[in-house]
Amino acid sequence: MSMPASNRRNLLWLQSGGCGGCTMSLLGAEGPDFLTAFEAAGINVLWHPALSRETGHEAMAIIDDILAGRIVLDILCLEGSVMMGPNGSGKFHMMAGSGKPMKDMIDALAQQAKHVVGVGSCAAFGGITMAGGNPGEACGLGYEGRTKGGLLGDDYIDQSGLPVVNIPGCPVHPDWVTETLSQLALGLMAPDHLDGYGRPHAISGTLVHHGCARNEFYEYKASAEKLCQIGCMMENLGCKGTQAAGDCNKRSWNGSGSCISGGYPCIACTEPGFEEPGHSFVETPKIAGIPVGLPTDMPKAWFIALASLSKAATPPRLRKNATADRIRVYPQRPKKGKNT
Repeated sequence: MSMPASNRRNLLWLQSGGCGGCTMSLLGAEGPDFLTAFEAAGINVLWHPALSRETGHEAMAIIDDILAGRIVLDILCLEGSVMMGPNGSGKFHMMAGSGKPMKDMIDALAQQAKHVVGVGSCAAFGGITMAGGNPGEACGLGYEGRTKGGLLGDDYIDQSGLPVVNIPGCPVHPDWVTETLSQLALGLMAPDHLDGYGRPHAISGTLVHHGCARNEFYEYKASAEKLCQIGCMMENLGCKGTQAAGDCNKRSWNGSGSCISGGYPCIACTEPGFEEPGHSFVETPKIAGIPVGLPTDMPKAWFIALASLSKAATPPRLRKNATADRIRVYPQRPKKGKNT
């Protein structure tokens, strides 16, 4: 059953400095698809630059009506970073048909919106477009990397008392988008539902490590040495699943997997600053043989002690399989009467 028009919430989606990958990911939403999810939550998409039929003057007319107060804007979504350059002018990215920098248009619309949402790590923190010395002066809506501020400033609060709501990821998981926007549309989001980076606890309350299919290897520190091998990728191959927010291994992407289950380490794309780790994504930096990036909440002394015990207790099966490209030694029950 459709929600009455008077109860529907208007959403405007803009794209700025990014690749459009978060929209591509949203198209893969399942159970339900994003259109069904929006309909159930009473979300009316006023305009989306890639999915709407309106273009040119028609699209600008919608934006003009919002700015003039003729259309109520309940949720403003930004995908991609805000391009502030050169020299803070914003002229690296002009809003087509307006003659104005995109950053100014985003700012003006944010003042009209009841809620502002950063979709993806670029809109949240600056993301990939900040990398390489940030020549475009990119930033997020409410953050510039780990520093609070961004386009809207560190004191921005929306009409309901929320900061910018950030849905991180590169790209973002489609279900994170549909669930967060549904919460906002239904008035179910409160400040204590967000972490220190404005991320819903439904996302940031879980680590990518949780539900990882390689956890048995992790527990015994049975580590892969090459990408094609099935052991834990934390020790040698740069995996940051123990440090990164997200339920990627508990909530399948496209119904089937995640980066890690696909054979690639977690690069912590939900975290600010992931784009420039200071080393290769598939390398684990170490000091005296100890990984620099330790699991969240894990003191170094505990990690060293537990890792040493774990390695000493590693079953031969895991030790052999860790550096293989598939399971070579299968679990075997001890023979009856044998205590092995």
